[in-house]
Amino acid sequence: MNDLVQGLSPKEDRSTFASLKVKDYRYLWIGMLASAFAMNMQLVAQGWLVYEMTSSAIDLTLVTLAFQIPQVVFSLFGGVLADRVAKKPIIGITPVLNGLATAGMAVIIMFGDVTFWDFIWVGALNGTLMALSVPARTALIPEIVGESLMFNAMAFNMASWNISRIMGPALAGFMIAIFADGDKTSSYGVGLVYFMLSALYLVSAITVFFISHPGVPVNRDKKHPLREMQEGIVYVLDSPVISGLIFLSILPFLFGLTINTLLPAFSTDILGGGPDDLGLLMTGLGAGAIIGSLALAKLSNLPFKGYWLIGTGAIWGLLVSGFGLTTDFAISTLVIALIGFVSAFNMSMNRSLIQLNVEQHMRGRIMSIDMMTHGLMPLGMLPIGYIAETVGIPAGLIVSGALLCLCTLVSGAFMPKIRKIDVGY
Repeated sequence: MNDLVQGLSPKEDRSTFASLKVKDYRYLWIGMLASAFAMNMQLVAQGWLVYEMTSSAIDLTLVTLAFQIPQVVFSLFGGVLADRVAKKPIIGITPVLNGLATAGMAVIIMFGDVTFWDFIWVGALNGTLMALSVPARTALIPEIVGESLMFNAMAFNMASWNISRIMGPALAGFMIAIFADGDKTSSYGVGLVYFMLSALYLVSAITVFFISHPGVPVNRDKKHPLREMQEGIVYVLDSPVISGLIFLSILPFLFGLTINTLLPAFSTDILGGGPDDLGLLMTGLGAGAIIGSLALAKLSNLPFKGYWLIGTGAIWGLLVSGFGLTTDFAISTLVIALIGFVSAFNMSMNRSLIQLNVEQHMRGRIMSIDMMTHGLMPLGMLPIGYIAETVGIPAGLIVSGALLCLCTLVSGAFMPKIRKIDVGY
């Protein structure tokens, strides 16, 4: 393995930061962190300016969909690409294109006549590039760190996302607030944020030059892309372990992450909080998630992982329901921090188990299928949103959490192969 070439012995190193000691993974992680910061900062910047331009919640939703829909449509093709060609060029070229697009958008915002449709085409382009690059980037991880460090590495993947989720929006909001003051317009501030995004994507691209492993595919017997997509789907359906893990990863997207959508309304209507209180709740969620990721990084050789996966999924649901019952801000903050902890632990473990149980030549396609299924989140949000609208926000959260807990336990009862997963297999 590449990590052994670099002089490391992952089987002997069980420290919390073991995977980051692998040179290739360290640079890959830095690149992921830069891209994640750019993505989370962009959500705030575009939301600020789009709403100022249109005063329309529907337009905000359309801009978000312009980013999300391509991820569902093109993720399978991204998986095929990751299994057909070397992964390193894919993860190097895509952030360059992201950077050029955001730099162009920055120029339009600051010096041109920006329109709503500019945000649509940039969002669609960034979403497409993400769909093409994430399967390759994720599939490269086990090739770099080896199987013994998979849980540690995937935990740090989750940590990078949560760090950017906390600090990225705050940084974007701070930049906009500073440069929108006085004689400067908010367009000027947003334009500067977009230049920052372009710089972050450039950092992500530069880190690829320091990665030695090319990620050359094992199987070069190339078939028609549609045939290879079909093979990926059949591979999942024929494997009780892979299909079970992917199904268990869908349930939180349907019923567990609804708290992210309902949190602003819950903070305002139930807790009587303002924007600062919402920020504290989001910080609690993110901080708990970072600690959860680091906990899995430390406990990577934990036995009975199948039962841990099912158990943490059920606890996640109970905590969401419990959060819906809270009325005190301090208790709500504590519960949401626990949700962050359990959710990060569960999701990191699930991704690691999928990677460990997939043959190397199929990893790109399987990770793309996993990514595509997460686009089902709106299917869960629609009925939960209806309950929250007609009965009450607490009722929506309670039902959502109860469904996650119940569906996870029932699914686990019918998945003996999942329950038998021990350290990794």
